[in-house]
Amino acid sequence: MSTQPQTTPPAAAPRIGSIDVYRGIVMFLLGLRLLEFDVVAPHFPDSAVWQFLGYHSTHIPWVGCSLNDLIHPSFAFLTGASLVFSVSSRTKQGQSQWHVILHALWRAVALIFIGVFLRSVDRDITHWTFDETLTQTGMGYMAVFALAYCRTRTRWIWFAIILISSWLFYALYPVMPPHANPMDFNTPEGWQHDFNGFFAHWNHNRNAGWSFDRWLLNEFPRESPYVGYLGGYTTLNFIPTIATMILGLTAGTWLKQANKQGLSPVKTLVIAGVASLALSLALHFGGICPIVKRLWTPAWVFFSGGCGFLILAGLYQIIDIKQWRRWSFAFVVLGMNSLAFYIMRHTLDVWFSETFQKHFGTRVFDVFGAELRPVTIGTCTFVILWLVVLWMYRRKIFIRL
Repeated sequence: MSTQPQTTPPAAAPRIGSIDVYRGIVMFLLGLRLLEFDVVAPHFPDSAVWQFLGYHSTHIPWVGCSLNDLIHPSFAFLTGASLVFSVSSRTKQGQSQWHVILHALWRAVALIFIGVFLRSVDRDITHWTFDETLTQTGMGYMAVFALAYCRTRTRWIWFAIILISSWLFYALYPVMPPHANPMDFNTPEGWQHDFNGFFAHWNHNRNAGWSFDRWLLNEFPRESPYVGYLGGYTTLNFIPTIATMILGLTAGTWLKQANKQGLSPVKTLVIAGVASLALSLALHFGGICPIVKRLWTPAWVFFSGGCGFLILAGLYQIIDIKQWRRWSFAFVVLGMNSLAFYIMRHTLDVWFSETFQKHFGTRVFDVFGAELRPVTIGTCTFVILWLVVLWMYRRKIFIRL
């Protein structure tokens, strides 16, 4: 991604359209959260459609996965896949190795601080947490960048080291009893998703990652002492997130090689996807490691990575082989300016909602009923943000790092 508007996209190898479309779909799912389906769904308890929309527009409390849960891992997966082409493009442009390294370092640092900035919106002081999607990606970016220059065997060795060490870090940490007052440790009211037995090592705000953050995050200036994140995320999630990016790096390598040789990588991607999902389920139901996105467990790495492989395989078959592209234009617009849309989505959503209601009142947004007001306002906001990135796309303005 360049911090400055460009009049033309950066020179690159033949562009893989499925990557742009996949990234655009991820941004579309992020934009759908503006419609607050999860808030509206309880008003229609007997509607299977609304219950489906509500379920998939928010995060699973602890174990499992919704479409919304795939936003962050897809972002990480695509970062790894795109890195293959970014490195190749800069090398072909004749950039020196040091120039490429410094650019990667700049990208990593920028992602970290943009994430901190987004977490600090509407705060009185800088809100130092490192669980935001961009921050997590930035913290692991240089490791994946280094692995982009390594042999396949080396990548898989580090992949195994990361997952095994991450699992041991939690599994060897003592199981903690319930807090005397869970609300004091940011445990959601009425929380009923804790594990028993061995999986108790991965309980909400009673685990090794949470304990680490209780030390680290209280070293920074804070409005109040850090006792735990309501969602249960931890800073150290960035380490297994590197494993997810390695899977993306692998997928990108297969795409690049297949594109160069005129072959199809779809079969390879499907096999990798199915194998990853099977391994994830084996780890979970075998009692070895739970599928918990909020702690980015090894089982989650395989589950989300398997989904990434399969989604990319399907899109590659449709977009790059069959050349069925017309339906994907709206997603391409989002995918080509994903950083701009991501930042606008996280900084302008509340402002748009308040502005709409201040100038137009609420009655105009209750045309389908007061219960659907969040959907109406969210739709208007989403359309405006999409039109902004469409304007940028038409003028070949691409905000990148």
